[in-house]
Amino acid sequence: MRVLIADDEAVIRMGLRTMLEDKGHQVVASAVDGASAVQMTRTERPEVILLDIKMPGMDGIEAARKIMQERPTPIVMLTAFSQRDLVNQAREASVFGYLVKPVKEDLLDATLDLAMTRFQEWKKMQRQVQDLQKSLEAREVVERAKRVLIEQQKLSEQQAFNKIHRTSRSRRVTMQQVAQEILDRQAKENKTQPKRGGK
Repeated sequence: MRVLIADDEAVIRMGLRTMLEDKGHQVVASAVDGASAVQMTRTERPEVILLDIKMPGMDGIEAARKIMQERPTPIVMLTAFSQRDLVNQAREASVFGYLVKPVKEDLLDATLDLAMTRFQEWKKMQRQVQDLQKSLEAREVVERAKRVLIEQQKLSEQQAFNKIHRTSRSRRVTMQQVAQEILDRQAKENKTQPKRGGK
């Protein structure tokens, strides 16, 4: 894996680099604070990030939030036993694994693999949420277009739905596209109609 290490302690960074390279991973960058980690994620495009939870300036939690907003990447948080209260905050920032310092070499690969697996599950869930959102938006547009047809052409709800459905099939476009055209046409007609009481 292409790994980015972010820790303000040089000894920790060097130790992690040695362990990772011994296991065949490539350390693409080392950062000393959260801001550098965010910047290096943009330029180096690591596959996984080891991020110290406490660093000067921007800490690991804030860096994790920014990375997940800009370029979602599996993040493993490096934490000390005394920082248990920060782990919950890290979880809210979509962190996919934890390693307690000093890091034990035999836990490293398993934790990286687990983080990658959790990240793939997270991405799948994000896609499902996006698909659901698009489906709900499409349904809302169709419902609004149905109301227009019911009012303008005195159709029943089923007739209005069937008309949109038939048009979408005959033109080989989505029902949402047909519905949006109906709404756009109505909006255009409303603009061109003279206002009541006007000259």
